Amino acid sequence: MNQTTPPPVASILRPDIKKMVGLARTLRRLALAHPHPLPDAPETARFDPGHEAVMMGYDFHLTPDGPRLIEVNTNAGGLLMAHETRHPDFAAREPSGTRNDRRLKRLIDTFRAEMGLFSGDGGRVPRLMAILDDNPAAQFLYPEMVVAARLLEAAGLPCRIVDPGQLDFGADGVFLAGQRVELIYNRHCDFYLESPALAGLRSAWLNRQLCLTPNPRAYGLLADKRRMIGWSDPDHLSALGCSEADSARITALVPRTRLLGSLDPEMVWKERARWVFKPGFGGFGGRGVLIGEKISRARFATLDPSTTLVQRHIPPALIPVAGASPLKTDVRLFMYRDQLLGVGVRAYRGQVTNFREPGNGFLLVRID
Repeated sequence: MNQTTPPPVASILRPDIKKMVGLARTLRRLALAHPHPLPDAPETARFDPGHEAVMMGYDFHLTPDGPRLIEVNTNAGGLLMAHETRHPDFAAREPSGTRNDRRLKRLIDTFRAEMGLFSGDGGRVPRLMAILDDNPAAQFLYPEMVVAARLLEAAGLPCRIVDPGQLDFGADGVFLAGQRVELIYNRHCDFYLESPALAGLRSAWLNRQLCLTPNPRAYGLLADKRRMIGWSDPDHLSALGCSEADSARITALVPRTRLLGSLDPEMVWKERARWVFKPGFGGFGGRGVLIGEKISRARFATLDPSTTLVQRHIPPALIPVAGASPLKTDVRLFMYRDQLLGVGVRAYRGQVTNFREPGNGFLLVRID
Protein backbone atom coordinates (compact mmCIF):
# COMPACT_ATOMS: atom_id res chain seq x y z
CA MET A 1 0.00 0.00 0.00
CA ASN A 2 1.38 3.39 -0.98
CA GLN A 3 0.49 5.24 2.20
CA THR A 4 1.96 6.06 5.60
CA THR A 5 -1.10 5.27 7.71
CA PRO A 6 -1.94 1.63 8.46
CA PRO A 7 -4.21 0.20 5.74
CA PRO A 8 -7.69 -0.98 6.69
CA VAL A 9 -8.30 -4.65 7.30
CA ALA A 10 -10.55 -6.61 4.94
CA SER A 11 -12.86 -9.08 6.64
CA ILE A 12 -14.13 -12.16 4.79
CA LEU A 13 -16.66 -14.57 6.23
CA ARG A 14 -15.48 -18.16 6.41
CA PRO A 15 -18.64 -19.45 4.66
CA ASP A 16 -17.86 -17.10 1.74
CA ILE A 17 -14.34 -18.51 1.49
CA LYS A 18 -15.85 -21.99 1.40
CA LYS A 19 -18.24 -20.98 -1.40
CA MET A 20 -15.48 -19.40 -3.48
CA VAL A 21 -13.11 -22.34 -3.12
CA GLY A 22 -15.99 -24.72 -3.84
CA LEU A 23 -16.80 -22.87 -7.06
CA ALA A 24 -13.17 -22.87 -8.22
CA ARG A 25 -12.94 -26.61 -7.66
CA THR A 26 -16.27 -27.25 -9.37
CA LEU A 27 -15.29 -25.22 -12.45
CA ARG A 28 -11.96 -27.07 -12.71
CA ARG A 29 -13.74 -30.41 -12.41
CA LEU A 30 -16.19 -29.37 -15.11
CA ALA A 31 -13.36 -28.24 -17.41
CA LEU A 32 -11.48 -31.51 -17.00
CA ALA A 33 -14.62 -33.56 -17.57
CA HIS A 34 -15.48 -31.58 -20.72
CA PRO A 35 -12.17 -30.30 -22.13
CA HIS A 36 -13.77 -28.98 -25.29
CA PRO A 37 -12.20 -25.85 -26.78
CA LEU A 38 -14.41 -22.97 -27.77
CA PRO A 39 -15.53 -23.21 -31.42
CA ASP A 40 -13.04 -20.69 -32.81
CA ALA A 41 -10.22 -21.39 -30.35
CA PRO A 42 -6.72 -21.45 -31.89
CA GLU A 43 -4.55 -24.54 -32.18
CA THR A 44 -2.76 -23.75 -28.94
CA ALA A 45 -6.02 -24.05 -26.97
CA ARG A 46 -6.57 -27.54 -28.39
CA PHE A 47 -3.18 -28.94 -27.39
CA ASP A 48 -3.07 -30.89 -24.12
CA PRO A 49 0.40 -30.69 -22.52
CA GLY A 50 -0.47 -33.14 -19.74
CA HIS A 51 -0.31 -30.64 -16.90
CA GLU A 52 -2.31 -27.62 -15.70
CA ALA A 53 -1.35 -24.12 -14.55
CA VAL A 54 0.35 -22.50 -11.59
CA MET A 55 -1.13 -19.38 -10.05
CA MET A 56 -4.73 -19.61 -11.23
CA GLY A 57 -6.67 -16.58 -10.02
CA TYR A 58 -10.41 -16.48 -9.32
CA ASP A 59 -11.67 -12.93 -8.79
CA PHE A 60 -14.84 -12.22 -6.81
CA HIS A 61 -16.91 -9.30 -5.61
CA LEU A 62 -18.51 -9.75 -2.22
CA THR A 63 -22.20 -8.84 -2.02
CA PRO A 64 -24.80 -8.97 0.78
CA ASP A 65 -25.94 -12.23 -0.85
CA GLY A 66 -22.47 -13.73 -0.92
CA PRO A 67 -19.55 -13.80 -3.38
CA ARG A 68 -19.97 -13.47 -7.14
CA LEU A 69 -17.34 -14.51 -9.67
CA ILE A 70 -16.14 -11.65 -11.89
CA GLU A 71 -13.48 -13.43 -13.93
CA VAL A 72 -10.81 -16.11 -13.95
CA ASN A 73 -7.16 -15.41 -14.76
CA THR A 74 -4.34 -17.75 -15.70
CA ASN A 75 -1.46 -15.37 -15.06
CA ALA A 76 -2.76 -13.97 -11.81
CA GLY A 77 -0.19 -11.81 -10.06
CA GLY A 78 -0.16 -10.59 -6.50
CA LEU A 79 0.18 -13.69 -4.32
CA LEU A 80 3.49 -12.53 -2.89
CA MET A 81 2.15 -8.99 -2.45
CA ALA A 82 -0.80 -10.42 -0.54
CA HIS A 83 1.62 -12.51 1.52
CA GLU A 84 3.57 -9.37 2.37
CA THR A 85 0.55 -7.85 4.11
CA ARG A 86 0.87 -10.59 6.73
CA HIS A 87 4.68 -10.66 6.76
CA PRO A 88 5.89 -7.13 5.92
CA ASP A 89 9.57 -8.03 6.11
CA PHE A 90 9.56 -11.24 4.09
CA ALA A 91 10.62 -9.66 0.78
CA ALA A 92 13.69 -8.13 2.45
CA ARG A 93 14.71 -11.37 4.17
CA GLU A 94 17.38 -13.66 2.84
CA PRO A 95 15.65 -16.41 0.86
CA SER A 96 16.93 -18.98 3.37
CA GLY A 97 14.84 -17.20 6.00
CA THR A 98 11.63 -18.17 4.22
CA ARG A 99 12.25 -21.93 4.10
CA ASN A 100 9.97 -22.62 7.03
CA ASP A 101 7.11 -20.59 5.56
CA ARG A 102 4.50 -23.21 4.67
CA ARG A 103 2.63 -20.98 2.25
CA LEU A 104 5.72 -20.14 0.25
CA LYS A 105 6.77 -23.79 0.23
CA ARG A 106 3.37 -24.75 -1.21
CA LEU A 107 3.86 -22.16 -3.93
CA ILE A 108 7.31 -23.46 -4.88
CA ASP A 109 6.03 -27.03 -4.83
CA THR A 110 3.53 -26.15 -7.58
CA PHE A 111 6.40 -25.54 -10.00
CA ARG A 112 7.96 -28.87 -9.06
CA ALA A 113 4.59 -30.55 -9.58
CA GLU A 114 4.13 -28.99 -13.03
CA MET A 115 7.58 -30.12 -14.16
CA GLY A 116 6.90 -33.61 -12.84
CA LEU A 117 3.59 -33.86 -14.69
CA PHE A 118 5.15 -32.53 -17.89
CA SER A 119 8.14 -34.86 -17.80
CA GLY A 120 6.38 -37.90 -16.37
CA ASP A 121 9.04 -38.00 -13.67
CA GLY A 122 7.69 -36.76 -10.36
CA GLY A 123 11.19 -36.09 -9.06
CA ARG A 124 12.39 -34.10 -12.06
CA VAL A 125 13.21 -30.43 -11.49
CA PRO A 126 13.99 -27.92 -14.23
CA ARG A 127 17.68 -27.18 -14.70
CA LEU A 128 16.70 -23.66 -15.70
CA MET A 129 13.35 -21.91 -15.53
CA ALA A 130 12.31 -18.44 -16.60
CA ILE A 131 9.64 -15.94 -15.59
CA LEU A 132 8.41 -14.50 -18.89
CA ASP A 133 6.68 -11.19 -19.54
CA ASP A 134 6.71 -8.40 -22.08
CA ASN A 135 9.44 -5.98 -20.95
CA PRO A 136 9.19 -7.34 -17.39
CA ALA A 137 11.20 -4.54 -15.74
CA ALA A 138 8.51 -2.08 -16.84
CA GLN A 139 5.68 -4.11 -15.32
CA PHE A 140 4.14 -2.89 -12.08
CA LEU A 141 4.51 -6.35 -10.53
CA TYR A 142 8.17 -6.68 -11.52
CA PRO A 143 9.32 -6.48 -7.87
CA GLU A 144 7.14 -9.51 -7.18
CA MET A 145 8.82 -11.37 -10.05
CA VAL A 146 12.20 -10.55 -8.53
CA VAL A 147 11.15 -11.97 -5.16
CA ALA A 148 9.68 -15.06 -6.84
CA ALA A 149 12.94 -15.67 -8.72
CA ARG A 150 14.94 -15.34 -5.49
CA LEU A 151 12.67 -17.81 -3.68
CA LEU A 152 12.86 -20.32 -6.52
CA GLU A 153 16.65 -20.00 -6.70
CA ALA A 154 16.93 -20.59 -2.95
CA ALA A 155 14.79 -23.72 -3.35
CA GLY A 156 17.18 -25.18 -5.92
CA LEU A 157 15.25 -24.05 -9.01
CA PRO A 158 17.53 -21.75 -11.06
CA CYS A 159 15.38 -18.95 -12.41
CA ARG A 160 15.75 -15.87 -14.61
CA ILE A 161 13.31 -13.07 -15.50
CA VAL A 162 13.14 -12.56 -19.26
CA ASP A 163 11.48 -10.77 -22.14
CA PRO A 164 10.65 -12.98 -25.16
CA GLY A 165 13.32 -11.12 -27.14
CA GLN A 166 16.03 -12.50 -24.84
CA LEU A 167 15.19 -16.10 -25.71
CA ASP A 168 16.54 -18.12 -28.61
CA PHE A 169 14.24 -20.63 -30.27
CA GLY A 170 15.72 -23.55 -32.15
CA ALA A 171 14.95 -27.06 -33.31
CA ASP A 172 16.02 -28.39 -29.91
CA GLY A 173 13.99 -26.05 -27.75
CA VAL A 174 14.23 -22.70 -26.00
CA PHE A 175 17.53 -21.25 -24.84
CA LEU A 176 18.74 -18.34 -22.73
CA ALA A 177 22.38 -17.36 -23.23
CA GLY A 178 23.08 -20.84 -24.58
CA GLN A 179 21.43 -22.69 -21.72
CA ARG A 180 18.25 -24.65 -22.31
CA VAL A 181 15.13 -23.35 -20.56
CA GLU A 182 13.00 -26.26 -19.34
CA LEU A 183 10.13 -24.45 -17.60
CA ILE A 184 8.60 -21.04 -18.22
CA TYR A 185 6.35 -19.38 -15.68
CA ASN A 186 4.27 -17.37 -18.12
CA ARG A 187 3.19 -13.90 -17.02
CA HIS A 188 2.71 -12.68 -20.60
CA CYS A 189 -0.80 -11.56 -21.53
CA ASP A 190 -0.80 -13.01 -25.05
CA PHE A 191 -2.76 -15.89 -23.60
CA TYR A 192 -3.01 -17.99 -26.78
CA LEU A 193 0.59 -17.25 -27.96
CA GLU A 194 -0.66 -15.60 -31.14
CA SER A 195 1.72 -12.65 -31.52
CA PRO A 196 4.82 -12.83 -33.74
CA ALA A 197 7.02 -12.23 -30.68
CA LEU A 198 5.84 -15.55 -29.22
CA ALA A 199 5.92 -17.61 -32.42
CA GLY A 200 9.04 -19.47 -31.31
CA LEU A 201 7.59 -20.18 -27.90
CA ARG A 202 4.35 -21.37 -29.47
CA SER A 203 6.24 -23.83 -31.68
CA ALA A 204 8.39 -25.11 -28.81
CA TRP A 205 5.36 -25.61 -26.59
CA LEU A 206 3.37 -27.45 -29.25
CA ASN A 207 6.41 -29.71 -29.77
CA ARG A 208 6.63 -30.45 -26.03
CA GLN A 209 10.10 -28.95 -25.78
CA LEU A 210 9.39 -27.17 -22.52
CA CYS A 211 6.87 -26.93 -19.69
CA LEU A 212 4.82 -23.74 -20.07
CA THR A 213 2.70 -22.81 -17.09
CA PRO A 214 0.15 -21.23 -17.25
CA ASN A 215 -0.54 -22.19 -20.84
CA PRO A 216 -3.13 -21.65 -23.60
CA ARG A 217 -5.09 -24.80 -22.82
CA ALA A 218 -5.63 -23.74 -19.21
CA TYR A 219 -6.63 -20.30 -20.42
CA GLY A 220 -9.08 -21.69 -22.96
CA LEU A 221 -10.72 -24.06 -20.48
CA LEU A 222 -11.09 -21.68 -17.56
CA ALA A 223 -10.04 -18.07 -18.19
CA ASP A 224 -11.37 -17.20 -21.64
CA LYS A 225 -14.14 -14.75 -20.73
CA ARG A 226 -16.58 -16.53 -23.02
CA ARG A 227 -16.65 -19.43 -20.57
CA MET A 228 -18.77 -17.23 -18.31
CA ILE A 229 -21.60 -17.46 -20.87
CA GLY A 230 -21.96 -21.21 -20.39
CA TRP A 231 -21.37 -21.13 -16.65
CA SER A 232 -24.25 -18.70 -16.16
CA ASP A 233 -26.64 -20.75 -18.33
CA PRO A 234 -28.41 -23.64 -16.52
CA ASP A 235 -29.45 -25.19 -19.84
CA HIS A 236 -25.85 -25.28 -21.03
CA LEU A 237 -24.70 -26.87 -17.79
CA SER A 238 -27.49 -29.44 -17.99
CA ALA A 239 -26.46 -30.31 -21.56
CA LEU A 240 -22.96 -31.03 -20.27
CA GLY A 241 -24.42 -33.49 -17.79
CA CYS A 242 -23.71 -31.25 -14.82
CA SER A 243 -25.35 -32.48 -11.63
CA GLU A 244 -28.13 -30.37 -10.15
CA ALA A 245 -25.94 -29.61 -7.15
CA ASP A 246 -23.00 -28.45 -9.29
CA SER A 247 -25.26 -26.46 -11.62
CA ALA A 248 -26.87 -24.70 -8.67
CA ARG A 249 -23.45 -23.95 -7.14
CA ILE A 250 -22.15 -22.47 -10.39
CA THR A 251 -25.16 -20.40 -11.41
CA ALA A 252 -25.57 -19.01 -7.89
CA LEU A 253 -22.09 -17.46 -8.01
CA VAL A 254 -21.61 -16.65 -11.71
CA PRO A 255 -23.46 -13.50 -12.84
CA ARG A 256 -25.43 -13.74 -16.06
CA THR A 257 -23.11 -13.26 -19.01
CA ARG A 258 -24.11 -13.10 -22.66
CA LEU A 259 -22.73 -12.18 -26.05
CA LEU A 260 -24.00 -8.73 -26.99
CA GLY A 261 -25.04 -10.04 -30.40
CA SER A 262 -27.41 -12.55 -28.79
CA LEU A 263 -29.45 -9.80 -27.11
CA ASP A 264 -31.73 -7.02 -28.34
CA PRO A 265 -29.41 -3.98 -28.42
CA GLU A 266 -32.19 -1.53 -27.57
CA MET A 267 -33.13 -3.58 -24.52
CA VAL A 268 -29.49 -3.69 -23.46
CA TRP A 269 -29.15 0.07 -23.93
CA LYS A 270 -32.23 0.77 -21.82
CA GLU A 271 -30.97 -1.55 -19.08
CA ARG A 272 -27.32 -0.54 -19.43
CA ALA A 273 -26.97 0.39 -15.76
CA ARG A 274 -27.45 -3.31 -14.96
CA TRP A 275 -24.58 -4.43 -17.18
CA VAL A 276 -20.84 -4.17 -17.63
CA PHE A 277 -19.43 -4.45 -21.14
CA LYS A 278 -16.27 -6.38 -22.02
CA PRO A 279 -15.25 -5.62 -25.61
CA GLY A 280 -12.95 -8.14 -27.26
CA PHE A 281 -12.15 -11.56 -25.90
CA GLY A 282 -8.47 -10.92 -25.38
CA GLY A 283 -8.87 -8.20 -22.75
CA PHE A 284 -7.28 -8.66 -19.34
CA GLY A 285 -6.96 -6.88 -16.03
CA GLY A 286 -10.16 -4.92 -16.53
CA ARG A 287 -8.62 -2.80 -19.28
CA GLY A 288 -11.56 -3.30 -21.59
CA VAL A 289 -14.33 -3.21 -18.99
CA LEU A 290 -16.96 -0.50 -19.45
CA ILE A 291 -19.47 0.20 -16.68
CA GLY A 292 -22.92 0.40 -18.25
CA GLU A 293 -24.19 3.39 -16.30
CA LYS A 294 -21.22 5.44 -17.53
CA ILE A 295 -21.16 4.42 -21.18
CA SER A 296 -22.23 6.95 -23.80
CA ARG A 297 -24.57 6.17 -26.65
CA ALA A 298 -21.77 6.90 -29.09
CA ARG A 299 -19.40 4.46 -27.34
CA PHE A 300 -22.13 1.84 -27.10
CA ALA A 301 -22.65 2.10 -30.87
CA THR A 302 -19.00 1.21 -31.48
CA LEU A 303 -19.17 -2.12 -29.61
CA ASP A 304 -18.83 -5.14 -31.89
CA PRO A 305 -21.82 -7.39 -31.08
CA SER A 306 -19.85 -10.49 -32.10
CA THR A 307 -16.90 -9.85 -29.77
CA THR A 308 -18.42 -7.99 -26.81
CA LEU A 309 -19.60 -9.71 -23.67
CA VAL A 310 -22.22 -8.20 -21.39
CA GLN A 311 -22.28 -9.24 -17.76
CA ARG A 312 -24.60 -8.35 -14.92
CA HIS A 313 -23.03 -5.53 -12.95
CA ILE A 314 -21.92 -6.71 -9.52
CA PRO A 315 -20.69 -3.63 -7.63
CA PRO A 316 -17.55 -4.17 -5.54
CA ALA A 317 -17.75 -4.14 -1.77
CA LEU A 318 -16.60 -0.92 -0.11
CA ILE A 319 -14.32 -0.39 2.88
CA PRO A 320 -14.58 2.97 4.67
CA VAL A 321 -11.38 4.95 5.11
CA ALA A 322 -11.10 7.74 7.66
CA GLY A 323 -10.79 11.13 5.98
CA ALA A 324 -11.01 9.71 2.45
CA SER A 325 -13.46 8.15 0.04
CA PRO A 326 -14.16 4.44 0.51
CA LEU A 327 -12.00 1.82 -1.15
CA LYS A 328 -13.52 -0.62 -3.60
CA THR A 329 -12.40 -4.20 -3.08
CA ASP A 330 -12.30 -7.52 -4.80
CA VAL A 331 -11.15 -10.91 -3.59
CA ARG A 332 -8.67 -13.06 -5.48
CA LEU A 333 -8.23 -16.75 -4.72
CA PHE A 334 -4.87 -18.13 -5.81
CA MET A 335 -5.26 -21.81 -6.72
CA TYR A 336 -3.19 -24.68 -8.03
CA ARG A 337 -5.46 -27.44 -9.24
CA ASP A 338 -7.76 -27.96 -6.21
CA GLN A 339 -5.32 -26.46 -3.72
CA LEU A 340 -5.87 -23.01 -2.24
CA LEU A 341 -2.52 -21.21 -2.13
CA GLY A 342 -3.72 -17.92 -0.71
CA VAL A 343 -6.39 -15.22 -0.53
CA GLY A 344 -5.80 -11.61 -1.45
CA VAL A 345 -8.08 -8.59 -1.18
CA ARG A 346 -7.26 -5.84 -3.64
CA ALA A 347 -8.33 -2.30 -2.81
CA TYR A 348 -8.71 0.47 -5.34
CA ARG A 349 -10.44 3.66 -6.33
CA GLY A 350 -11.68 4.32 -9.83
CA GLN A 351 -13.36 2.01 -12.30
CA VAL A 352 -10.95 -0.94 -12.21
CA THR A 353 -8.19 -2.36 -10.06
CA ASN A 354 -5.18 -0.11 -10.44
CA PHE A 355 -2.31 -0.40 -8.00
CA ARG A 356 -0.58 2.69 -9.33
CA GLU A 357 -2.92 5.12 -7.57
CA PRO A 358 -2.09 6.23 -4.00
CA GLY A 359 -3.81 4.06 -1.41
CA ASN A 360 -4.43 1.17 -3.80
CA GLY A 361 -3.01 -2.30 -3.20
CA PHE A 362 -3.50 -5.45 -1.18
CA LEU A 363 -5.12 -5.31 2.25
CA LEU A 364 -4.50 -7.39 5.31
CA VAL A 365 -7.18 -10.11 5.34
CA ARG A 366 -9.06 -11.35 8.40
CA ILE A 367 -11.19 -14.50 8.10
CA ASP A 368 -14.21 -14.30 10.43
